[in-house]
Amino acid sequence: MDIGNKLKLLRKQHGLSQRELAARAGLTNGTISLIEKNRTSPSVASLKSLLDAIPISMAEFFSIIEEEDTSKVFYRSEELIEISPSSQGGVSLRQLGNAENHALQVLHESYEPGADTGPEWLSHEGEEAGIVVRGRIEVTVDGAVTELQAGDGYLFDSRLPHRFRNLSDTVCEVVSACTPPSF
Repeated sequence: MDIGNKLKLLRKQHGLSQRELAARAGLTNGTISLIEKNRTSPSVASLKSLLDAIPISMAEFFSIIEEEDTSKVFYRSEELIEISPSSQGGVSLRQLGNAENHALQVLHESYEPGADTGPEWLSHEGEEAGIVVRGRIEVTVDGAVTELQAGDGYLFDSRLPHRFRNLSDTVCEVVSACTPPSF
């Protein structure tokens, strides 16, 4: 997916200059320019800040069109929507279906060794829960830090500042859910 061009189109549709968007998102104009030209990939947290500044949710940004007359029930691995490819900082977030059409957002998350959600804290409406399927992940929620391993889980009010980091030397996989879809 061409994140840069999609962001540029969205920014222009909302009548924002690169400078205005940068100021609203707390980023530099140069960073916006590099992202829009696909010369750099935003961290998950930076992209969230950009989309909040427009405003549009990540679910809306990465939505796909589902058939109107038939609701899709089953999805193959290749049909999951790549919200953040692993080439963008080692974090891969793949969404199940079009979150705009549902009250629940489900993600398959993969964190390469050393990867994290970025230096900015994440915060969004709703509740978030997940279970570590493989590996270990450090989760910080409102200042509380713990390392979870396969079989462990989390559940919290996602308005609280939070972040995820893989401090181990192996890939970590998490299946998570957020309601309402706001990430």
